[in-house]
Amino acid sequence: MRDLIKYFYKKFYNKFNYDVQKSLVLNGKILSSINNQKQHIESLDEVEFQVFSQRGEDGIIQYLINKIEIPNKIFVEFGVETYSESNTRFLLINNNWSGLVLDGSSKNIDFIKKDYIYWKYDLTANQAFITKDNINDLIANYTDIKDIGLLSVDIDGNDYWVWKAIDVINPRIVICEYNSVFGAEKAVTVPYKADFVRGNEHYSELYFGASLNAFCQLAEQKGYDFVGTTSAGVNAYFVRKDLSAPFKKFTSQTGFNESANRDSKGQKGELLFLRHNQRMNVIEHLPLYDINSEKEESIKSFYHK
Repeated sequence: MRDLIKYFYKKFYNKFNYDVQKSLVLNGKILSSINNQKQHIESLDEVEFQVFSQRGEDGIIQYLINKIEIPNKIFVEFGVETYSESNTRFLLINNNWSGLVLDGSSKNIDFIKKDYIYWKYDLTANQAFITKDNINDLIANYTDIKDIGLLSVDIDGNDYWVWKAIDVINPRIVICEYNSVFGAEKAVTVPYKADFVRGNEHYSELYFGASLNAFCQLAEQKGYDFVGTTSAGVNAYFVRKDLSAPFKKFTSQTGFNESANRDSKGQKGELLFLRHNQRMNVIEHLPLYDINSEKEESIKSFYHK
């Protein structure tokens, strides 16, 4: 009897979850249609909406892909966890793109492969702990097409170093999560460490990634224009220079948004709910790498000279 109850509960839950997702996707389609009628926007804030993304990324991505030609509708996203919340899930479902998602947890990859999207859409999910040395092989094993539509980088650690290393693809759009704790002006990143894990490096989980300016400088080197961030200060968006004419361009100073997240943790794992200006003091003893001077100093040294 208990097994029968579990069976019907699971069946009901899956049906309910699927119906909720269909409703969310429909709302996303409507909002996307409205946004695509906008000929010019002053900020990406104007087109944000959330279906499966964290902070409005679904709306921004829809706006970007509808303003430029994308012949190869392929995405690569890594650091997706269970892919329930991600930058490309709506793109997969709504626009029928193909894609590769990567995560370091085999449990997360198993979860994705049991999701209905895995048989219903052209999605490949692989388990891998990403480093600057293996990322090109991981992507090349999936596709030999260089001119793909979109790359989304979010591994909460070596993000700058990994994007810098990628040369097997030349995406039309790149999305990177930046660490707003490091501000708008400094071009800094955590020093490269092959086994970097955000939660292991510092209990607060505030020490990770790179500043917005570091990504903007790297984007310039790779041939991209910076077209804005999410209003919640999480992700930055870059469009290849040969395609970026429809979009307003920003500097790291004019396009910077502080992170609205308050997910910093204490030594026992409890949430501290620190606001933006309270966060740096917690990690000021840790090192950062300045990409211009090519020197490594403590955060306190960088920001309190």
